[in-house]
Amino acid sequence: MNQERTAERDVTFSQAGVLVIAAYIAAQILADVGSLKIALVGGFSIDGGTFIYPLTFTLRDMVHKLLGRQAARTIILAAGVINLLMAGYFAFLSALPPDPAWGLQAAFAGVLTPVWRIVSASIGAEVFSELLDTEVYHLWVTRITRRYQWARVLLSNSVSIPVDSLIFCWGAFGGVLPAAVVWSIFWANVLVKGVTTLLGLPAIYLVKGE
Repeated sequence: MNQERTAERDVTFSQAGVLVIAAYIAAQILADVGSLKIALVGGFSIDGGTFIYPLTFTLRDMVHKLLGRQAARTIILAAGVINLLMAGYFAFLSALPPDPAWGLQAAFAGVLTPVWRIVSASIGAEVFSELLDTEVYHLWVTRITRRYQWARVLLSNSVSIPVDSLIFCWGAFGGVLPAAVVWSIFWANVLVKGVTTLLGLPAIYLVKGE
C-alpha cells in the first residue's frame, strides 16, 4: 500500500512538473511574439509581451520549488534556444516565395520576419534575468528560510524584473526610438510585471517541493 502511494505521488509530481514546464515555455514563446506589437496603454508605450512575460518568473519559481535549481537553469536555457529557433523559423518562412493566390506575404513578412536586434535583446534579457532570479530564490531558500514562500517569489522577482526590463528595453530600442519612449516602455514593463507578480504569488503554493 505504501509503495502504491509513493508511486502515485511520484506520478503526480511528474505530471505537475510537465505542466509547469510546458506553461513556462508557452509563456516565453507567446511573450516574444507579443513583443512585436508596441501598444499605447494609459499613456505608456508598452510591448505586447509584457502582459504575459511576467508569468514566466513565477512559473520559473514553481519549477525551482518542484524540481530544483538545476532544472530551473535548464528550462531557462532551453527557452532561450527555442525562442531563437522560432525566430529563425519565421525568417525561413518569410523568405519562401509565396503562392500567388495567397495575398498575405507582405503582412506576414512585415510582422514575423525577426528583427534580430530585438530577438537578441529579448533572449539575452530573459536568460540573464531569470538566471539571476534563480540565484536569488535559491539564496532565500538556503540561507534565510524555507518559510514564507510568497516572500521568496516576491524578492526574486523584485530583483529580476527591473534587470530584465532594462536589458530588453535599451537593448532592443535604445538609439532607435527616442529616449523618452524607451524609458516609457521600461517603466510600463516594470509596472505591469510588478502587478502580475503580486497577482501570481499564490501560484507558488500550487506545487509541492521545498
